[in-house]
Amino acid sequence: MTTLESTESTTRSVQALRPTNGSGVRRYLPFLDWLVHYRRQDLVGDGMAGVIVAIMLVPQGMAYALLAGLPPQVGLYASILPLVIYGLLGSSRVLAVGPVALVSLLTASAISPLAGQSTALYVQLALILALLSGLIQLILGVARLGFIVNFLSHPVISGFTSAAAIVIAVSQLKHLLGISVPRFEHFYQTLYYAAQHMSEINWSTLVIGVGSVVVLIYFKYQLGDQLKNRGIAERWVVPFTKSAPLVVVVAGVLAVLLFGLYESAGVKVVGEVPAGLPPLTIPMFDPELWRSLLPMALTISLVGYMESISVAKSLASKRRQKIDANQELVGLGAANLGAAFSGGYPVTGGISRSVVNFSAGANTGLASIITAGLIALTVLFLTPLIYFLPKAVLAAIIMVAVLGLIDVVTLRHVWHYNKADAASLIITFFAVLLVSVEAGIVIGVIASLLLFLWRTSRPHVAVVGRLGDSETYRNVLRYEVLTCSKVVAIRVDESLYFANTKYLEDTILTAISDHPEVDHLVLIGSAINFIDSSALETLESLVVELRDAGVTLHLSDIKGPVLDRLKKTHFIEHLGAEHIHLSTHDAMIAIGCA
Repeated sequence: MTTLESTESTTRSVQALRPTNGSGVRRYLPFLDWLVHYRRQDLVGDGMAGVIVAIMLVPQGMAYALLAGLPPQVGLYASILPLVIYGLLGSSRVLAVGPVALVSLLTASAISPLAGQSTALYVQLALILALLSGLIQLILGVARLGFIVNFLSHPVISGFTSAAAIVIAVSQLKHLLGISVPRFEHFYQTLYYAAQHMSEINWSTLVIGVGSVVVLIYFKYQLGDQLKNRGIAERWVVPFTKSAPLVVVVAGVLAVLLFGLYESAGVKVVGEVPAGLPPLTIPMFDPELWRSLLPMALTISLVGYMESISVAKSLASKRRQKIDANQELVGLGAANLGAAFSGGYPVTGGISRSVVNFSAGANTGLASIITAGLIALTVLFLTPLIYFLPKAVLAAIIMVAVLGLIDVVTLRHVWHYNKADAASLIITFFAVLLVSVEAGIVIGVIASLLLFLWRTSRPHVAVVGRLGDSETYRNVLRYEVLTCSKVVAIRVDESLYFANTKYLEDTILTAISDHPEVDHLVLIGSAINFIDSSALETLESLVVELRDAGVTLHLSDIKGPVLDRLKKTHFIEHLGAEHIHLSTHDAMIAIGCA
């Protein structure tokens, strides 16, 4: 095989390894891929998954709507059209979209200060928030700007969700205890108020709430293992364990009806839920309200997308499927637009429901469409049964659901691995708890960016020497190496930009002053991926300063893209092309030290 043929073969192999995002119409309409090739055997898994997720989503949808401060039917409305739209446009075949706890909390935080006591305005603001969130995600997806979410680092998200879980849990105390608690700005105010009014606990409500929590935890953590130990097939374990929300809902309704707890014990219930499919809704256009809601809409868009894409990629990898990040933004954006025009509020992919969808055998987006169909049947025919559902049961469902959001494992891992990342996690956590939910994530992002700038402003710099008779050069502090008295070889393990140019200059000049016998300095660029204009200016001044001190600057191991940029300037002429070397060893040979 000739060199040219070998190169072409290698190029084709590399291209084959690159991820593809589909082509033509199927890239933008993913459902065409699974619909055209739909297999009859996939219908069983899709049907089973659709039913199980619907069983979970009906009580969860109502619970999360109440968490958002909305009527319970809004949660059901948000679980119909958005699911159909995402099932058709989302690139994940198992992501279960709908109301989630975190987005519901953000919705409440955004709307409550603006709506006051007006329920009608509250619902309208929720529609606007869904519309704005959908438009943001859609624009980001179409413009292929999904990389913006990279500014939300995992430690920031972990700190945010952990703190939000605590805020959510505390917000449900009033329903669990059966006491009236005013809406406070901070969670600790709610906690303090509840502690002061413990004498007002409605014991019937507390028994129902705590009993529901116990049942939910038992189903979640114990029942599965017990069923497996008794030889129950895996395909039946998931339906049993995930039916807990339905079990506590039915038990709660029966308890209220059989013992007359609504009238005799003052147990608060959901009340009348309008029957019928979601109405067509048109979000009102009010520039002032849109401007007020825009920051939170952006937060919901990014946080919701992060939650969705993480679980979507995790589940897709188990089946060797691929996820198109930008198409996910399009799918989620369109789903939120669907929520805005069908009486819902912002939605995203739920972690627990997606895992259940996957485990129950979902194979295509049809599973989501089946779930939506079953919830539509629920709002058409079963809403009278919801009237006597205790709010304590819905509070229990929320509290158990958010337990998994408190992420101690990540804190422990990050603390041992990188203190700066741990600091951004802790800062975000306490900012959410002590300041506000919406400000907390902004503070977290700013903190992580500042810590990144601080860390990269003082890059790791190593003086290197030669390992024996090899052509390999390593840190003199870590290995037994050979050095040359007239050369200092320095490796900078970071790209060079405005924040670290001063540190680089000081480090190099200090190294020269500490070694007066040195005639040459080799700057090794094997870890340098980019040199900005400020760093280039510093390098140019270093050439002059070192030359005045009788020291010649050499560059080695400079990457192709970096060298291409340098060639576009006069730096190469200024330095001298003969002082740029392919490798550190080549530089040493040219200097006469190898």
